[in-house]
Amino acid sequence: MIKYPLVYNPVLEYWNLIESGQEVVSKKIYYAYQKIIKDLNDKDSEYFYSNQRANHAIEFIENYCKHSKGEMGGKPVLLELWQKAMIAATFGFIDIEGNRKYHRCILIIAKKNGKSLLASAIGLYLMIADSEPGAECYAVATKKDQSKIIWSEAKKMVRKSPALLKRIKPLVAELNSDTNDSIFKPLASDSDSLDGLNVHGVLMDEIHQWKNGQSLYSIMVDGTIARRQPLILITSTAGTIRQDIYDTIYSECERIINGYIGLDTYIDDRTICFIYELDDRKEWKDPKCWKKANPNIGVSFKFSYLEEKVNQAKQNDKLVKNLLCKHFDMPETGSESWLTYEQLNNKATYDLKVLKPKYGIAGIDLSSTTDLTCATVIFRVPNDPILYVKQMYWLPSDRLEQKIIQDKVPYDIWIQQGLLRLSEGNKINYKDVTKWLLEVQNEDGIYIYKIGYDRYSATYLVDEIEQYFGKITVPIAQGAKTFNIPMRNFSADLEKGMINYNNNPISLWNLANASVTIDTNQNMYLCKTSDSTKRIDGVASLLDAYIVYLDEYNNYIAMTNY
Repeated sequence: MIKYPLVYNPVLEYWNLIESGQEVVSKKIYYAYQKIIKDLNDKDSEYFYSNQRANHAIEFIENYCKHSKGEMGGKPVLLELWQKAMIAATFGFIDIEGNRKYHRCILIIAKKNGKSLLASAIGLYLMIADSEPGAECYAVATKKDQSKIIWSEAKKMVRKSPALLKRIKPLVAELNSDTNDSIFKPLASDSDSLDGLNVHGVLMDEIHQWKNGQSLYSIMVDGTIARRQPLILITSTAGTIRQDIYDTIYSECERIINGYIGLDTYIDDRTICFIYELDDRKEWKDPKCWKKANPNIGVSFKFSYLEEKVNQAKQNDKLVKNLLCKHFDMPETGSESWLTYEQLNNKATYDLKVLKPKYGIAGIDLSSTTDLTCATVIFRVPNDPILYVKQMYWLPSDRLEQKIIQDKVPYDIWIQQGLLRLSEGNKINYKDVTKWLLEVQNEDGIYIYKIGYDRYSATYLVDEIEQYFGKITVPIAQGAKTFNIPMRNFSADLEKGMINYNNNPISLWNLANASVTIDTNQNMYLCKTSDSTKRIDGVASLLDAYIVYLDEYNNYIAMTNY
C-alpha cells in the first residue's frame, strides 16, 4: 500500500526540477507552475494547499488503478512526477470548508503521453473517492465511440482491481456503485439523456476531434451548476479542426496563462491549465526540446520511437505537419505565436515633453466598422536609437458593454486612462482617426511625414487624410512578401529593448495576441484569426508604420537629425 508522508508535495518537487533546468518544459508550463507556487505561498487567499487532499487523489490512483494493456497490463499505475504535480495542483487547493478551488482542469499534450489513462483514473476517483454522494461522472465526446475510450479504460481498471471491483459494478453501458450511489457513463451528442444531468465529474477527451462541439460542451458545463466542487477535465492533443471548441479552449488557456505574467487581463480562478508543447516550430529537430511536448518520453513510449518519426519527417516534408501536430502539439494550420514574453515585455515609458519629437510616421488599421480600430505614430529623436510608439484605439460606443463581456477586457478602464476612445453610435467613425492624427501633429508637435495603411481596407479614408496632410499616404500590401523582413527586424529590435511602446497595456495585449503563418519558403506574415477576443489591430497598425519607416529610413533619419 502506497502512503506518502503528509509533508510530501509533488508540486514543489516538480517546480524545483523545472527551475534548476533538470526538467525541460514549455513556457506555458513554466508560467503555470510559477503561478501555482505563488498561490502555494499566498497567505491572504481564501484557498490554501492541502497536502492531505492532494496526496489522497495520488494515492487512490497508485493503489487501486491498474494498467490494462501491453507489458504493464495488470500492474499498478505508478504516476510520473509531472502527473502527480498536475493532480496535486488540481485537487490540493481548497477553501476553509474543504471545497476545491479548481472546477476545470485542461491538459493539452502530445499523443502517447498517457492522458487517456490518467483521465480514466481521475474519473474513477471522482466517482467513488471524492466524498461526493451520488456522484455522476461522464466521459463525453461528439461521437459515441470516442466517448467510450476513457470510460472503457476505466471499466478495465475496475475489472483488474479487486478493491475497485468490491465497490463498483461494471455494467454494459455504465459503471455503478452502491457505496455512494454514483455512476460513470459514456455520453455523446446524440445521446438521449443529455438534459437534466447533475454532473460531478465530466471527462472531455480529444476535443480537437470535436465538430460543432460547443453545444455539447455547454450542456455538460451547465450540468455541474448544482455541485459544490465539480471537476471538468479536458484532455487533448492539437488537431486539424479549426475554429471549433478546441481553439476556443486553447485560446482561453493562453489568455489565462498570459494573465499570470501581465500580458492579458483575463482571469479565471476556477481553471487550471497545463499546456505541453514546443515553444517554437523549429524546435522539432532538437531532441533536447522534445520533452516540452512529451513529458512521458522514455516511459509510455521509447525515445527511439519519436526519433524515428522525426528522422522520417526530415526526409519527407509531407510528414512534418502531422508530426508537429500529433507529437509536438503545434497547430496543423502552421500558425503560431509571433513574439515570446521575453521579446515583447518592455516596461519602459517615455515623456513627450522631455523627448520633444519633431517628425513621425503613422500607420492605420481600420479593421471592421464594429470592432477595435487603431492608429499608430512612431518616431525617433536625435542621438537616440530607440523607436518610440504612440497609439490610440477606438470602439463604437454602442458596443462597449457587449465587448467588455465578450472579450473579457477592461475597455472601460482603458477609456479612463486615455488609451481608448469611443466613436459615437454602433460603428467606427473614421473621422475620429483623422482627428487624432491632427492632434498628434498640432498639439504634440509631431509632424506626420508618411502614413502607411492597408490598401484593401482603408482606401475610403485616404481622400480625407490627404485633405489635411497632403499626399503622404502609402498603401501597404498585406502578405509574406511585404511583412517577412520587417516582422523579423521588428521582433529583433523589440527583444533588444529598442522599441518603446510606453508600457501601453492595449499594445502589450495586442502584441501577445499576434500570430504568424509561416509559408513553405519560411516567410512569415501576420495571421488574423476568427477569434474576435484576440485583437491584433494595434500590431497591424504598428507594422504598417514600421514598414514605411524601414522603406523611408534614410530620409526619415536625416530629417529627424536635422
